[in-house]
Amino acid sequence: MLQEILRNKYNKSIEECSNEEIYVALLEMVKEKAEERSHKEEKKKLYYVSAEFLIGKLLSNNLINLGLYADIANELKEHGKHMSEIEEIEVEPSLGNGGLGRLAACFLDSIATLGLNGDGIGLNYHLGLFKQVFTDKRQIETPNPWINENTWLTKKDDSFEVEFGGFSVKSTLYDIAVTGYENSTNALHLFDIDSVDETIVKDGIDFDKAEVAKNLTLFLYPDDSDDAGRLLRVYQQYFMVSNGAQLILKEAKAKGCVLTDLHEYAAVQINDTHPTMIIPELIRLLVKEGVSMDDAIETVTKTCAYTNHTILAEALEKWPMEFIEEVAPSIVPIIKELDERVREKYDDESVYIIDEDDRVHMAHIDMHYGYSINGVAYLHTEILKNNELNNFYQIYPEKFNNKTNGITFRRWLLHCNHELTALLEELIGAGFKKDAMELEKLLEYKDNDEVLDKILAVKTAKKQELADYLKETQNIEIDPTSIYDIQIKRLHEYKRQQLNAIYAIHKYLSIKAGERPERPITMIFGAKAAPAYVIAKDIIHLILCLQEIINNDPEVSPYLKVVMVENYNVTLAEKLYPASDISEQISLASKEASGTGNMKFMLNGAVTLGTSDGANVEIHDLVGDENIYVFGESSEDVINRYERGDYCSLDYYIDDKDIKAALDFIISDEMLAVGDEVLLKRLFKELLKKDWFMTFPDWKAYVETKERAFHDYEDRHAWAKKMIVNIAKAGFFSSDRTIEEYNTDIWKLTK
Repeated sequence: MLQEILRNKYNKSIEECSNEEIYVALLEMVKEKAEERSHKEEKKKLYYVSAEFLIGKLLSNNLINLGLYADIANELKEHGKHMSEIEEIEVEPSLGNGGLGRLAACFLDSIATLGLNGDGIGLNYHLGLFKQVFTDKRQIETPNPWINENTWLTKKDDSFEVEFGGFSVKSTLYDIAVTGYENSTNALHLFDIDSVDETIVKDGIDFDKAEVAKNLTLFLYPDDSDDAGRLLRVYQQYFMVSNGAQLILKEAKAKGCVLTDLHEYAAVQINDTHPTMIIPELIRLLVKEGVSMDDAIETVTKTCAYTNHTILAEALEKWPMEFIEEVAPSIVPIIKELDERVREKYDDESVYIIDEDDRVHMAHIDMHYGYSINGVAYLHTEILKNNELNNFYQIYPEKFNNKTNGITFRRWLLHCNHELTALLEELIGAGFKKDAMELEKLLEYKDNDEVLDKILAVKTAKKQELADYLKETQNIEIDPTSIYDIQIKRLHEYKRQQLNAIYAIHKYLSIKAGERPERPITMIFGAKAAPAYVIAKDIIHLILCLQEIINNDPEVSPYLKVVMVENYNVTLAEKLYPASDISEQISLASKEASGTGNMKFMLNGAVTLGTSDGANVEIHDLVGDENIYVFGESSEDVINRYERGDYCSLDYYIDDKDIKAALDFIISDEMLAVGDEVLLKRLFKELLKKDWFMTFPDWKAYVETKERAFHDYEDRHAWAKKMIVNIAKAGFFSSDRTIEEYNTDIWKLTK
């Protein structure tokens, strides 16, 4: 197949073609094949609107979904080429940040796989989030361009006018094909403007934020530490939803929609609060078309649904009304009308849309004027109902529902762990590729020594592969016979990378004191911190300082290694998840909505070390006490601590010699010799005097549980049983299951 394509395109054989030429030919072939399977339009369509889609590299994933991967890989191998080398040519699309964006990508994959009529709507960021570079043991943000001549983007004819305050822009639409596994192809619609100018970026990722026509789609989440940055975020959000709303109405009307029946033609899923303005924008457009305000509001309320992804109040966006008046004055009367209607019904300021400080609460719009409000893990939804959003739950109990997150196991197993996939297929057949619940068949082998050895052999191979990859790409050397203890996720204090880093100090000091571990330990971190998040960047600095000190200490380095991988992204994740032994999921209980990294780890045979937070709770329920390491205070304990306001980190520092020793080391002469005194002392002070996300109440339990996990690892067959149970029970966390639930309970699309 490929040989013929290359002959026609380049008049060359596979052997004669460069890897770049092969990649371009495969990209074009996949686009054509995907187009042939485009979803047949049905009456009702889902529009999944999200500020980010962390889609990762697409070539191999699309080949798998199209059923072509094995044939192409074999054909390449027969002619002396390797798929892994072709994959390296592809640039990862820079369209997402973390779990929110990766979930959106997984959902689009599953929507197509299930044959549902549904597309994504977002923005075509030219430079994405940022590329993380470590300089002087600090995170430096640099542009991350990804759009080149050979791209998955396809320019479309659709274009819309978006009116801002004082000027307007004309959009350009680009589509990326979303292939379903052995099913149809949907689309990710990404809006852009032609006037964006990448050359205005100077000195890292700094640029003139006021030149909206030149910067509108440059970066995902531009720095919001000043008003100009916050305003730009509002411009981006309104640009996204205005285009999305116009596209939705255009497609609905083409199928016979008379506007007041829009909900029969469209289901709009609002992914977090970033796309909230699509509600007043749709209402505005309906009124403009002659629909009464009452009917427009009723129609849009029956069309839009909201997914909440956070328990953190600061993550629920609240924009000053003056920002919206400047950016999108046309929807200001709509927002005020919506608020007035709420005030007429409820004498409770906590549920108003516009607060006393003239700020617009975006989530309040979603909850009043959408028909569904869902959390993303059982514990998360219960906390929303009983605590954080209880005032809304009292008003709209029928709107609240839970949809536990899921992952596309085809990417996180079939694509990134060929060895495990092959073993599973040998043991339980190929049915799990379509129905992840068939992974449970693996439980039949949990006491089979031969299979346990094979599972361990796969893990050993993936650990060696990661070691080779890090040596080649980042010049980092790790020992593949050590325990790989991995924490990879966005850098945020509630995710508590600082707890893990303080453990690294504790372990370092213990080894210096003569307490050597049974087996060497490699602690791997991967994370980006938001550019304006000072303490998060200080934690990265701490980890990089520890990496240098520990790895250069001949007394300690044979037994402990600390690694922080640079520019953590989907490509690196695809190497890290299959290689991990221990999955660090140590967020402060009650703060992580769900997590999906925990699911990817367990699918690849890592054992969770975690708090009873987010989806960890459901993992625990599925795998049982003996196949997970749970520690720390419960969510109820933590919520009660906040309510009492009696947590004092200094008390723990005074009372616990291990905590004191580890914290003191942060500002020790040894650390200050390699690190920045201002950064290290600031972090020390933050932990000692504030520590908002309670690092220390869980300290003793964390250390004890982690040490127990390290000890248990030495019984290799017992550990392999834990691996098998985790893999077998990971099927529940398929995003196919999640999307089935969304469709059954919320969207109600036909198949």
